Amino acid sequence: MAYIAERQAGWTNPKHAGQWTSTLGTYARPVIGHLRVDRIETDHVLAILRPIWVTKTETASRVRQRIEAVLDSVTVQKKRTGDNPARWRGHLAVILPKPTAVTKVENFAALPYADLPAFMTALRLRHGEAARALEFTILTAARTGMTLGAAPREVDLDAGTWTVPRDRMKGKVEHTIPLSVPALALARARMARAHLLFPNDISNEPLSENAMLALLKRMGYGHITVHGFRSTFKDWASETTEFPDDLSEAALAHKIRDKTKAAYKRGTMIEKRRLLMDQWSCYCSSAALVHRQGTI
Repeated sequence: MAYIAERQAGWTNPKHAGQWTSTLGTYARPVIGHLRVDRIETDHVLAILRPIWVTKTETASRVRQRIEAVLDSVTVQKKRTGDNPARWRGHLAVILPKPTAVTKVENFAALPYADLPAFMTALRLRHGEAARALEFTILTAARTGMTLGAAPREVDLDAGTWTVPRDRMKGKVEHTIPLSVPALALARARMARAHLLFPNDISNEPLSENAMLALLKRMGYGHITVHGFRSTFKDWASETTEFPDDLSEAALAHKIRDKTKAAYKRGTMIEKRRLLMDQWSCYCSSAALVHRQGTI
């Protein structure tokens, strides 16, 4: 599709093109694939969405958004005129129930922070790059994609930091993470690698997004997600430390929604965040410390 070909260069995740092609090909093409773009009407869009709106609500919402984006594009190119039949506000919103009304919004399944030290002990007994990538992801409270694309050139061993460039960040803002001793050790051991810190063990290509999920399943933790460890970190910081909420939000690279507050928080709070990440690292290793003390 021309729209996907033109837009994919600006997408952070290279898999987005495949996702767009798959969803539009599966749900939209059978209904409107034979139509000229200027002949697509609301009834056509509803014919696509109604069969999956309740049973596959998240997928249906994405399909609607993608159809809307494509039709907006061809309208700008003067290939069609009039209102977009896939628009939500003031149009499909008065016909279809709200997505939140027909499906429960579920957060990423997370490990309770009380269980994390024991989990980290078990994780460190595992071999392979998926295990080390997951350990690094947890210690840095990073998103999966940030770790999968982590490169030696992004790590400053002298400063003890990992700087993820803006083009690899969800919010399109460069993010510097202070590395705790264990996280820095993981990076240091991989600095001689040509392109990635955590490549696939066999092919030397980037790990797949499912590599760490598959590891969790093998460890008996198939009920949680990699992204959920960010929630584990947030819960731990909020409930067991005195660090301000803004600091843990900055560690997670979350944007400050309050514009006034954001204007006064232009700094990265790097040294304050270093203390937070050091304390987080100590907590992650606390089960091992208790075990060693108990065997003395």
